[in-house]
Amino acid sequence: MGEDRQVKSGEERSKGTADAARRLRRRQLLQTAALAAVGGAAGAATHRPAEKEPAPGAREALRRGVDYLERAQLADGSWQQYPGITALGVVAVATSGGVKHPSVGRGAKFLAGMAKPSGAIYDDRNPARALPNYNTALSMTALKVAGESAHQEIVRKAQAYLSGTQFDEAKGVARTQATYGGVGYGSVPDRPDLSNLQHALEALKETDFPASAPFWDKAVVFLQRCQNRRESNDQAWAGTDGGFVYASNGESKAGEHRSYASMTYAGLKSYLYCGVNRTDPRVQAAWSWIRAHFTLNENPGMGEAGLYYNYHTLSKTLFVMGQRTVTDLAGGRHNWTAELAAELVRRQAKDGSWVNTNARWMEDNPQLVTSYALLALARCVHGSAA
Repeated sequence: MGEDRQVKSGEERSKGTADAARRLRRRQLLQTAALAAVGGAAGAATHRPAEKEPAPGAREALRRGVDYLERAQLADGSWQQYPGITALGVVAVATSGGVKHPSVGRGAKFLAGMAKPSGAIYDDRNPARALPNYNTALSMTALKVAGESAHQEIVRKAQAYLSGTQFDEAKGVARTQATYGGVGYGSVPDRPDLSNLQHALEALKETDFPASAPFWDKAVVFLQRCQNRRESNDQAWAGTDGGFVYASNGESKAGEHRSYASMTYAGLKSYLYCGVNRTDPRVQAAWSWIRAHFTLNENPGMGEAGLYYNYHTLSKTLFVMGQRTVTDLAGGRHNWTAELAAELVRRQAKDGSWVNTNARWMEDNPQLVTSYALLALARCVHGSAA
């Protein structure tokens, strides 16, 4: 009996020693992994040479694009004295050339100077460009990316302003109304649309707005009403292809309630921001539409119109999904980072800019379009989520 206890005790000590060794080894591995992750994040902007380019000339295209935007930046730090375009430029340069690039700080200073007591960030000197919600959403994201502590309060107030613009009970809008949960440009009179809602959701997500806030669930109601999916869209116009249109009243820039790519990417990304699981039937319906229409030759449903906006939205959505490849419904497998990088390198102008031959939605503006292109290309090259 005594010997049995002694043997058992020895076995337990031996087992305990082995368990302790395994726990120590596990802690060491976790610490090593954590240090590697931190080192990778810290060195992301400066130590890229070992990475394989997604397409020949992609890094050079980034450099040339950043140089173009730096040359185009005005003395006041803006691009065209337009907060929205300036904000896109700030984020594009930060993700392509590093947050310490001088254009980032200059642009962020301009945006901070546009902040209003209400929390909105826009230029009230030019009514045509006011668009308070659109400019605020892009600007608060840029200020967050620029990372200056002096701008934290501006971002916080912008969050409160932007979340307060949602069409809901506080605005006298009932859940049964088609506009419920949406966000518009902030103009007077205003009406919500999916494009502005996606900018608002992205800005709030990337500036760490509380996930428990009612804003997200209300936004899902509007998103459902922009999707051609009768099972979840209670509007009479709803179709069945799973794609998205521009607004909850069925308005589509592609024609009579027709789904198109840039809004479908925007809707899918917005569902994910709102916490809808990627296995959800609404998300899967949108994903099926994308697989059925995947191409980089155009903005499917719109042709060349909004092409670079689509590149920007497509790349952000696929990055948020963690989707490194897209298998179309014909079985074709697309490494989208390589294909998109090659397409953007091919389309870059000699001066480093990008511009669309189709002028719709200001895509004849090279400073706006170059920012879209750099953001998309940086995701391909660096895996940046911005």
